[in-house]
Formats: sequence, structure tokens, C-alpha cells
Amino acid sequence: MTAALEEIAGLLAVCIGTAALIAGALALAVTHRPSLALSVFLDLLLAAGLLRLVGDPGWQAIVTVASIVVLRRLIGVGLRVGGRAWSSSGGGSGTRVGPLRSSAVARLVRPAWRS
Repeated sequence: MTAALEEIAGLLAVCIGTAALIAGALALAVTHRPSLALSVFLDLLLAAGLLRLVGDPGWQAIVTVASIVVLRRLIGVGLRVGGRAWSSSGGGSGTRVGPLRSSAVARLVRPAWRS
């Protein structure tokens, strides 16, 4: 029973990974917002990675999913902070963004689809 479940979960993970590529490209084509498209792509990749943990996961699968989570967070924070710096620069005037407040950090950690 476990082998069949692992096989089905593996197939679903591949399907969701493919759907992640399609959904990310579609989100970019429709919204023209790379940060939103990347967020959609990484959320679906996370779902695919979690599906790979079905059954008897090895350490390699656990480390892979953990690295996807860390990358998703770091890329999301980087894009949001970079976007704020870009929008607050006023057309390239070189102004710097001040330190983040705790409410700003809470917004950074929240997924893009919730904002």
C-alpha cells in the first residue's frame, strides 16, 4: 500500500511541478508582475515538494523541501524590499529605504496572494 501511495504522490508532484511552470508563466503574462508570478510558481513548487514527503521520506527529500521553503521566503522578501526601494527612489534619485518596522516585516512574510 505504501509503495502505491508513494508512486501516486510522486506522479502528482510532477504534475504540480509542471502546473507551477504553466501558472507562473500565465501569471506573468496576465499581470506583468514578476514578483507575483514568482510567488505563484514557488507556492506550487512547495506543494509539489510536500507531496514528495508522502510515505517514508528520506533526509534528502526533507532537506529539499526545507530548501524550497527557505528560498521562497528569501526571494519573496528580496523582491518586496527591492520593489519598495525601486518605488521610493523617485525615478533613480538614489534615496535609500529606511529600516523596516515590525508591521513591515509581518507583511513581508505573508504570501503575496493574501495581500
